[in-house]
Amino acid sequence: MAHATSGSPTFHEAQQPLPQVREDRRRERLVELHTSFRELFTFFCTHATIHGAIRLVCSSQNRLKTASWGLLFVGALGALYWQFGLLFEQYWRYPVIMTVSVHSEQKLFPAVTLCDMNPHRPHSARHHLQVLDEFAQENIRSLYKFNFSENRDVLSANDRAPQPAFYLDRGIRLQRLGRPGGQNRVGFRLCNSTGGDCFYRAYSSAVTAAREWYRFHYVNILALMPTAREDSHQSHGGHFVFSCRFDGQDCQARHFQTFHHPTYGSCYTFNGVSAAQHPGISHGISLVLRAEQQDHLPLLSTEAGIKVMIHGHDHTPFLEHQGFSIRPGTETTIGIREDEVHRLGSPYGHCTKGVEGVDVQLLYKASYTLQACLVSCFQQLMVETCSCGYYFYPLPSGAEYCSYARHPAWGHCFYRLYRDLGTHRLPCASRCPRPCRESSYKLSAGTSRWPSSKSAVSALKGWRPEGWEKLQPQRALCVQDWILAVLGKRSHRSLSQSPSLRSNVAKVNIFYQELNYRTVDETPVYSVPQLLSAMGSLWSLWFGSSVLSVLELLELLLDAVALTLLLGCRWLHRAPGSQPGATTGASHAKPEANRLPTDCRDDTNHLGGPAGLISHGTSRSSGGSLC
Repeated sequence: MAHATSGSPTFHEAQQPLPQVREDRRRERLVELHTSFRELFTFFCTHATIHGAIRLVCSSQNRLKTASWGLLFVGALGALYWQFGLLFEQYWRYPVIMTVSVHSEQKLFPAVTLCDMNPHRPHSARHHLQVLDEFAQENIRSLYKFNFSENRDVLSANDRAPQPAFYLDRGIRLQRLGRPGGQNRVGFRLCNSTGGDCFYRAYSSAVTAAREWYRFHYVNILALMPTAREDSHQSHGGHFVFSCRFDGQDCQARHFQTFHHPTYGSCYTFNGVSAAQHPGISHGISLVLRAEQQDHLPLLSTEAGIKVMIHGHDHTPFLEHQGFSIRPGTETTIGIREDEVHRLGSPYGHCTKGVEGVDVQLLYKASYTLQACLVSCFQQLMVETCSCGYYFYPLPSGAEYCSYARHPAWGHCFYRLYRDLGTHRLPCASRCPRPCRESSYKLSAGTSRWPSSKSAVSALKGWRPEGWEKLQPQRALCVQDWILAVLGKRSHRSLSQSPSLRSNVAKVNIFYQELNYRTVDETPVYSVPQLLSAMGSLWSLWFGSSVLSVLELLELLLDAVALTLLLGCRWLHRAPGSQPGATTGASHAKPEANRLPTDCRDDTNHLGGPAGLISHGTSRSSGGSLC
C-alpha cells in the first residue's frame, strides 16, 4: 500500500510474472503420427467429409446408435465396392456400341469387275481337254444311259491335231452312292497316298457333282501348263465389251485391267479414278457386253451370262464369293449405296489397319481384305500339308501347283483341308482379323428385256436386207441384229445366220443412287472419363462425397499402415529384460484435448452426459491434436 500526496490510499496489484515457455516443449513437426488406432479413427470420423462417419463418434455414449451407424457405414461401403466390382467387370470386357451417322460428299466411284462366264479352252490344252470330255461322256453315259451321239458338238473339241500324251487318273470316276431308305447321291472317291484312308465327295445334285468332278480333273490339266492363262486370255481378249460410257464420256482403255479366271473366263475390271459428281444413271457407268459362249467348257460352267462384282479400289475381286450374275438379253440397272465401318482396335476388338501385324503373308498384290487373307492362309497351309498349291490361288515362293501326275493324293488332302476351313477348324479365322476401316456396297437392281422387238423394228425402218420378204418367219430374229451391225461387231451378210441377239448381249448400268453414305463407328461403352463418372455417381449415391473424400480415405489407410509399422518396430526393439512399466509413458503423457465439434457436444449433452466426454487417460499424438 502506498500513500498519494492527497493522503488517500492507493492500491497497486502485484504483477504476476508470465509463465515461462518450457524449453523442452517439442515444436510441431512436418509429419506427426497418432499414438493409437483409437485416436486415429476418432480423428478421422470427426474431420472426414464422408456422410455418416461423424455419427460413429457423436453417438459413442449410445451403444445402439453406435452399432447401428457402424453397420450402416460398413453396409454402404460394402455395397459401394460391390457395385464397383460389377462396373470394372463390365469395363474390362471392353464392350462397344455401334454409332450410325450419315455424311454427304463426293465419293470415288467403286471398281467394277465383269467376266463373260466363258472359260475358254487354252490352245496348249485342247487335246487334254478333249480326252477329259470323252471321259466325262463315258461317266455320264454309264450313270444315266445318256447317248451323246446326237450332241457330239457339245462336248467335242475342234482341234484334233496330235498332242503329247498326258496322265488322266481314270480311277477317279463319278459314282452313284445310295443310302438305305435315303436319297441317292452322286460323287467321287478320293484316297490318300497309301489308299488306306478314303472318303467320298458326294452331292445331292448330280449336276453339281458332275461339275465338281470335272473341275477337279480340269485343275490337274491346267497345273501342268502354266501358260494356259496367258494363251486363253490373248485369244479372247478384246471382244467382250461392245461399248462403255462413264459420266457421259467414252471409257478409255487405261481405265480397264484384264485378267483370266479359270472358271469365269475373261474378266475386265473398271478402275475409273474420278469421283462421282452427281447421283443418277447418267453419271454412272453403262456397258454393252457380249454374252456368247463359243468354244466353252459346258461341264465346267453350266450357266450363261455375265458375272459382276462391285468392290473397292486396289481390292482383289473374289467372284465366287461375292459376285452376282446377269442374264443375257436384259438391261440390268444397279444402284449403289455405300457404307463405311470403322472398328476399334485392341483392347476393344481384333482388327488390323493393314498387313502389318498380321501373321499371314498376303499372296495378292493388293490392299488387305479378310477374304484375301483367308485365301492366302489356306494356300500356305495347303503347301505345308499337301506339298503343293491349289491352282485357283496364287503360289507362295518356291511352291508348285497340285497335279496328280506329281502329287497323286493331293485331292484327298485338299478336300480335307477345305472341309476343315468351312468348319473353322483351321487357324485361319483367328490369324486373319477384319480391317479396322472397311467399305461395303449395298446394291438394288432392276431388270428389263433388252433389246425389245418394237424398238428394233422402229430403228430398222428405211433399211431392209435383200430378200426381206422371204425372211418373214425370221423377222423377229433379223430386226434385233441391227444393234450388232451398228456396233460394228457383225456384218449385214451374217445377220440371218446367227442365233437370237437377246442370248448374246446384255446391258449393265451401275450408278450411285445418292451421294449420302453411312458410317458405322464402334464406340466404347465405358471410356476412361465415363468410367470415372460412373464411379463418382456411385460414390455420391452411397456417401454423398467427392474426390477429396476418397483422398481422406487414402490418408487414413496410409496413416494406419505407418502406425502399424511404427508400433511393430517399437515392439521388436523393446528390451527383453526390461521391467514391466519401466518404459510406460503414462506418467509422461500429455492430457489429450477434450474438445469435440460443436454438434458432438450438443449431442452428448442432450443424452444427459457431460459435454466432450473423452477419457483423459488417452495419450495424444506427438504434437498432434484431436481438433
